[in-house]
Amino acid sequence: MSPDAHEEDVLGKAYDARLARRLLPYVRPHRTLLALSIAFLLLISGAQLAQPYIIKLVIDGPLRAGDPAGLWPLALLFALTAAFEFGCRFAQMYSLEITGQRVIRDLRSDVYRHLQRLPAAYFDRNPVGRLVTRLTSDVENLAEVFSSGIVTLLGDSMKLVGIIAILLFMDLKLAFLTLLSLPLLAALAFFFRVKIRDAFRLVRSKVSRLNAFLQEQITGMVVVHLFQRERANDAEFDAVNRAHRDADISSVVWDSVFSSLIELFGSLTVAAILWYGGMQVVSTAITFGTLVAFIEYVQKFFGPIRELGGYYSVMQSAMASAERLFQVIDEPPEPDGGRLQAAAPARGEIEFRDVKFAYAAGSPVLRGLSLHVRPGERVALVGSTGAGKTTIGRMLLRLYPPTAGAILFDGVDSREIPLAELRRRVGVVLQEPFLFAGTIAENISLGDPSVTRDRVVAAARAVSASRFIEALPGGYDAEVREAGSNLSVGQKQLLCFARILAFDPPVLLLDEATASVDSETEAIVQAAFERLTSGRTCLIIAHRLSTVRGCDRIVVLHRGRVQEEGSHEELLRLSGIYAEFHRLQTGGAPG
Repeated sequence: MSPDAHEEDVLGKAYDARLARRLLPYVRPHRTLLALSIAFLLLISGAQLAQPYIIKLVIDGPLRAGDPAGLWPLALLFALTAAFEFGCRFAQMYSLEITGQRVIRDLRSDVYRHLQRLPAAYFDRNPVGRLVTRLTSDVENLAEVFSSGIVTLLGDSMKLVGIIAILLFMDLKLAFLTLLSLPLLAALAFFFRVKIRDAFRLVRSKVSRLNAFLQEQITGMVVVHLFQRERANDAEFDAVNRAHRDADISSVVWDSVFSSLIELFGSLTVAAILWYGGMQVVSTAITFGTLVAFIEYVQKFFGPIRELGGYYSVMQSAMASAERLFQVIDEPPEPDGGRLQAAAPARGEIEFRDVKFAYAAGSPVLRGLSLHVRPGERVALVGSTGAGKTTIGRMLLRLYPPTAGAILFDGVDSREIPLAELRRRVGVVLQEPFLFAGTIAENISLGDPSVTRDRVVAAARAVSASRFIEALPGGYDAEVREAGSNLSVGQKQLLCFARILAFDPPVLLLDEATASVDSETEAIVQAAFERLTSGRTCLIIAHRLSTVRGCDRIVVLHRGRVQEEGSHEELLRLSGIYAEFHRLQTGGAPG
């Protein structure tokens, strides 16, 4: 697979006012906590700025006067200031993290709820790994804004302003000497901001490629083993891994150089203050305490500047993540469209009336399909790959809207039926049964309160699933692992049959529901299949013709249209497409 296939444009602006405005509704409900955090931040800055000045008072007061008794009040004041800073810092961090986690919870919930409302076509275009990243990594990147992003930057900015004001108050000449480095520092920050941004973009790109490679290879590990691709994959992984290492080292180099230069400027500034301030102390123009306080303030001044590159990266990553999250939220949801206030009891009649559909423009799948299924009729859909069988099933469930024509349920256009009502009418059993992590009972009822335990048990007994369920430790409360990995294919399929019976829909859509079952349980599953389909309208997508002989009607699809239809015997007598399929699958054996 191309290395660029999974990479994304991960970085943009460090601050985007449009995205910030969209985040405001998530922050607004927690504005009291956020304001409290900012207030504590101001108090922390005040306590930090007071400490060097107290040291100046100690040196210029009791120490200079040789007054031991005057030391303890100032020492106590310093200790109280430090304790006050500790308490405020705890409260500030706690309130800020609580705010951030609540905002992130609300945003993640909104994205997840919206994902559930998106049409099937959206999931065809977006891999699962990418969507999981939206709800995990991208959301966590936004959480960083609260823990080490814009609020912390705000606190450091206030601290810098406070330090400059105190330096100007204490001594104008020393303050001017300290601030001489600011223009050069600003130029350095701008230069390294660009370099750090580019390095960070490269790191994120390589991480994306590394994750995509691992996901693809681990998912396909069986194929890797079968075709002995281990050595080739080792070489590919080494290349991907080295690229990530080199990108990471590059970002570390730029960050280290920037931090080192800031340290150098800080040390040179302290040296200049020691030289000039020392002469001022000797000439008694300033006190020794003033000089010591200046040095303390200068050291506090350069700390936030060192962190500037980190703040920029955090904000840039957060804005990119916000952009991607809002792209998901901005996707139009699956239209409901249903205008019927109350649907009549469903009889199970289905009609496709001159239906046309294409997944992509210029590549039609259904080319004017017309098909009528009577209530309670079992109709099999057969045809070669690409004939439109699966598409018909998807359109029946309104996962995709028709490009032209109409699909009717009991004479009513499906677009007039509320989506929830429409999908309650159709039960689906796929060739590969899907179970959720939970219990047996939860997988049958799907957590629907209307499906009582009695209905769950009755449905399981009706399809003979109760035989293996009651033999499990815990019975209906037995654990089902992720994707039902602790159950056989036949057992999983029986649970899916029981699920359908528990919800009792009038229409069934079955995609070769017995094809993956082992021969040992095939008879049990086949009997359950007969019980499941009895008295219901059934559309059966068939790949093996041996499964469709008992159907009331077999519809042969070719190039998106109905080419032949009739019973098994009638279609064999036609000597057409169906007869050819039958000959190929049976090796010419008589029907």
